[in-house]
Amino acid sequence: MPDGHTGRVDDQRRTVFQTSLMSALLDGVYDGDLTVGELLEHGDFGLGTFNALDGEMLVLDGVCHRLRADGSVERASDDDLTPFAVVMPFEPVTGFDVTTRMSRADVVARIIELEDSQNYLFAVRVQGRFETVTTRTVRRQEKPYPPMREAVKDEAIVTFSSISGTVAGFRTPLYERGIGVPGGHVHFIDDELSTGGHVLDFVLEHGRVDICKGSDLQLRLPLSSSFGEADLDPADLDDQVRNAENRSPRS
Repeated sequence: MPDGHTGRVDDQRRTVFQTSLMSALLDGVYDGDLTVGELLEHGDFGLGTFNALDGEMLVLDGVCHRLRADGSVERASDDDLTPFAVVMPFEPVTGFDVTTRMSRADVVARIIELEDSQNYLFAVRVQGRFETVTTRTVRRQEKPYPPMREAVKDEAIVTFSSISGTVAGFRTPLYERGIGVPGGHVHFIDDELSTGGHVLDFVLEHGRVDICKGSDLQLRLPLSSSFGEADLDPADLDDQVRNAENRSPRS
């Protein structure tokens, strides 16, 4: 039956692939059993982290980058393992050019205007010249792993000025709390692929914002004792997510 849109419905479907849960990561499940090579079979765009929280992950154009706490960037090996990651094929369905200075809040507000519903997951790519980008990167953890609230206390926070690069990640519906990160979750890498991290804030001077809608979710859970024993529904889950992301809800 017609659904009010042109084209085949199947052509409008895009699958978001995710390994593990954000609530597991919050509880200290930092070792996964999925390789980067296997992850990239499911998408050319995304983010996540690596085993032992050894760097932030950013996947752009099918290349997986490891953003380390010392500010360095390296291409991840196909054999590297991830405890949490989200990827999808990036095919922009809408977007906008930025010709005047916009804060992160300004960009988010414009993105929300373009989203046809708050009930889907949207991949977002912001490319351009940034006045500032503030990032943090959690340092590699040692066993026994602490929960995320403890791990982030030793994170490296850096503010970059007058830098060109890409901010990329996802806007996730609120009903996915515990599965993903409700609101915005984005990482940054500069054009030289030399530095980056998990984004806390940014100011965009000029550039381009592209948005891709995800309609299907494929969730893969790790087969490990640490995941099987994790507390995945703590009473303070929302507070833990905000603490880990260093931001307010829906940013």
